[in-house]
Amino acid sequence: MKWLRKKNNLQPSLSLEQQRTEKLAEMGAQLWALRQEQGLSLDQMVALTRIPRRLLQAIEEGNLNDLPEPVYTQGLIRQFADALGLNGVEFSGTFPISSAQVNPQGMGNNSPLDQLRPIHLYFLYILLIVCSVNGLSQLLNNAVLQVSNSQNQPSPKQKSIVKPEVAQIKESVEVKSVNDTLSAVQQGKAVQIGVTLKASSWIRVVADGKTEFEGILPEGTHRIWKAQEQLTVKTDNAGGVLMSINQEKAKEMGEPGKEEEVRIAAKPKF
Repeated sequence: MKWLRKKNNLQPSLSLEQQRTEKLAEMGAQLWALRQEQGLSLDQMVALTRIPRRLLQAIEEGNLNDLPEPVYTQGLIRQFADALGLNGVEFSGTFPISSAQVNPQGMGNNSPLDQLRPIHLYFLYILLIVCSVNGLSQLLNNAVLQVSNSQNQPSPKQKSIVKPEVAQIKESVEVKSVNDTLSAVQQGKAVQIGVTLKASSWIRVVADGKTEFEGILPEGTHRIWKAQEQLTVKTDNAGGVLMSINQEKAKEMGEPGKEEEVRIAAKPKF
């Protein structure tokens, strides 16, 4: 009887890939919901995180195949969460990177290199990049000072003024870059919709005259489409579909069980 109870308690375990896929879908939905609450668009998140838009969208939609290696994906999730005000380290720490460690028995003869994990290599790469950038910056500053000394022979007071001016120029360029990015986001160059399924429903999406999707989406699915001129969304269960237009608050398309079609045109540029 004891053997039978032990056998019945065994539960089939998910593969590491399945665990990553399920966890990414859960985390992506949380990040999308938090972004919607704060009224931020994906383009604004690109300006805040410096992460390409396609990677941010892949995280929100749970598309593991569109993301890089798991260790780098965890870093992207951490940056995304930090930008939304969460504890990025704690939030991204639940995303599985590797399988359980090897049985420690017989590991006494392993070299330190054998004990390195992908996360260690990740931080090692970051350290090397930081050191390289700092070294290159120092060399460029020294070269600028040498050229300036050879031409003008400035006094010690003049030398102390050089670095603040360079820092101010760099800061103004960075601020202008961020302002230009936000301005481009606010001009409304395209139209975008986000669809969240409250119940399984048939949906057809046409972007600029081209059918982007047609089929049944299960409950809990979240998808995003974008067009330059016009988006058309049609469903046979309007009450089961929440639709957000250009990052606005999501609303039901209509009454449950009824067919509904919505056309959204891009705002004209002025």
